[in-house]
Amino acid sequence: MLFRDRSDAGRQLAKALSRYAERSDVLVLSLPRGGVPVGYEVAEALRAPLDVFIVRKLGVPSQPELAMGAVASGGVRVLNQDVVRQLDIPQNVIDRVAAAELREIERRDQRYREGRPTQKLEGKVVLLIDDGLATGSTMRAAARAVRLQKPARTVIAVPLSAAVTCEVLRDDADEIVCLATPEPFYAVGQWYANFEQTTDEEVQDLLARAAGFASPKA
Repeated sequence: MLFRDRSDAGRQLAKALSRYAERSDVLVLSLPRGGVPVGYEVAEALRAPLDVFIVRKLGVPSQPELAMGAVASGGVRVLNQDVVRQLDIPQNVIDRVAAAELREIERRDQRYREGRPTQKLEGKVVLLIDDGLATGSTMRAAARAVRLQKPARTVIAVPLSAAVTCEVLRDDADEIVCLATPEPFYAVGQWYANFEQTTDEEVQDLLARAAGFASPKA
């Protein structure tokens, strides 16, 4: 095992990101749910604001496990044009699936933030955090969606990843921080002693506690 739990992984990851500490332009964005305990430790160590960035896959209606794209917090949509072209998926179908997933994002945003405003990403150094990467498809969608909001810098930072995934994602961020790329890599959870599912209530609690870490500044 590389990490005791997600909190341990977050503390170790924070050390690798120490150059971003005490900066008013840094924002930690965690992918819920499992990325939030990791991001909480990073945000606390760096004295940076913590927020969530929710990504939902756009499944092809006839093949729900096949992604034709993704939507993310803020209404950003990223499409897999190869899948759309190959299956000749009409725009109205894409719009219908996207609308349903955006409603789910809005529901989760409201539940997690409990009235706190969404952080603005333009001009920020955004640290995108998750508890690990296997295929990296969700993180890729998140990174591309974040970039559309014109941050000054996008950093993908995770405790561990499949080695090939770290390489594939390099074109989607300005910097990649992967503490470990163990092989053979079958699943993120195999490298944690405790990998119990993070609950919505835990996400809410951590975000509320993180509200005092730092105040975003212009």
